[in-house]
Amino acid sequence: MSEITAEMIERGRGLDPQTATQKRRLGARVRQARERLTTSDTGYRGADLELLRAYAETRVNSAVSAVALILMMSFLALYWVPSQRIIVWLVLAFSSLILCYGTAKSLLSRDDSKITVKEWRTKFVATELIHGFVWAGVAATLLSVNDPNARTLVICMMLMSSAFNTMVTATIPAAVYAAILPASLASVAYIAVAARGAQTIAPLVAMVAASQVFFYVLARRFHQLASESLFFRAEKNELIAELEQAKANSDEARRRSEEANLAKSRFLATMSHELRTPLNAILGFSEVLKNELFGPHSNPAYKEYSSDIHSSGQHLLMLINEILDLSRVEAGRYELKEESVSLVNVAQECRHLLTIRAQKRDINLVEALEPSMPRIWVDERAVRQVILNLLTNAIKFTPQGGQVTLKVGWTSAGGQYVAIKDTGPGIPEEEIAVVMASFGRGTLAQKNADEGTGLGLPIVKGLVELHGGQFMLKSKVREGTEAIVIFPPQRVMNALPKFETPTAQNPARRTAA
Repeated sequence: MSEITAEMIERGRGLDPQTATQKRRLGARVRQARERLTTSDTGYRGADLELLRAYAETRVNSAVSAVALILMMSFLALYWVPSQRIIVWLVLAFSSLILCYGTAKSLLSRDDSKITVKEWRTKFVATELIHGFVWAGVAATLLSVNDPNARTLVICMMLMSSAFNTMVTATIPAAVYAAILPASLASVAYIAVAARGAQTIAPLVAMVAASQVFFYVLARRFHQLASESLFFRAEKNELIAELEQAKANSDEARRRSEEANLAKSRFLATMSHELRTPLNAILGFSEVLKNELFGPHSNPAYKEYSSDIHSSGQHLLMLINEILDLSRVEAGRYELKEESVSLVNVAQECRHLLTIRAQKRDINLVEALEPSMPRIWVDERAVRQVILNLLTNAIKFTPQGGQVTLKVGWTSAGGQYVAIKDTGPGIPEEEIAVVMASFGRGTLAQKNADEGTGLGLPIVKGLVELHGGQFMLKSKVREGTEAIVIFPPQRVMNALPKFETPTAQNPARRTAA
């Protein structure tokens, strides 16, 4: 068997280069996600950058709609205003629009690290203010015309312009104010002009003023929703990055666990050989000394000492075997050598092996076996080990004069079970999980200093589960303990119909065959 190499030990001490690179990348993503929520002089830098980019993208994408709105206003104004003045306004309007478009495009082409939030926010507010005053210019031009229809057109176009600019600049509140303020001033100028004429225009003027307030409130709400959306998205990205990092940590922990398990298996395999070789010599020579094969000892104490050495060696050998069995079961390397086995016969053989031990402790072994049970498809050695472990535990913890009952029968689902019940002191409910764990021993076992490693029940549980079965431990203090092993119905071999060969006395059956 190959040994543990220096490369394996080195991998166990640290990360391999590929995993280390992956962890660094995940760490960078986490830092980037958290940086979105780090504070800056204007609030949250990461969120402010996203809001600026959202404005720039909206302004760039709305360029065609803005051009269409400007052209529509120009064609309608031609009815009242000379074409020369409209051309001047068109040049100014397109110039201011190109200024807004170019500034937004310039931001989108820059990296986040090269963007100053205050500087670019000021640029956007300034360009929107210029664009707003251009719109106010056409409003002032139409207001100078002494025609109520022209003034009605001003109201409609100012409302459309305010609504359009509110939607475009909603992610930057200051830019919204800059874009709408000139239209509001134009509306105030219109009120002053309209006050000279008919008083019926007052409701319409009030509606214009209320609409401007509504646009302010709407812009604030859009900005709030955009900010919340960005924060939620940043938190989501942070959670995703942290989950990915946690998954990487979990994968790394699993890899380390697998390597540790491999190292443990190789260590146990190596140590079992290294321990068994001198242990065989210890057991052999101590047995020779104990039985005085080469003559009696000059001092009787030597025979007692050799007997102690032999029993201690057997206990050590049992411990090594149990540790190896448990490690193979836990690693999934315990190979079942399945065959047709009678559960009743195996139970009777195990009871017979432990009869002398039970008699020494004045314990009554009682059998309650179901007759005529079919055989099951299991590993006989594993089943024998399961029953022997459970019977040994029951005899060990049952006081003198007690009783141990061995039952074999059918389950309600059609499987077969083995139940071993004793009249011992029982196990407290909170200690059942302890005794089922590796090297776990209850307070009773520790108090009585009974020999044992605490591996018997974990081995039983592992072997039963390898067969697809179930192991249950029921106990009550001062009433006893019952261990139940259940084999599933799939393990039971149904009896096949008897095969009858045709004979000369029954030609009809031969023909049918």
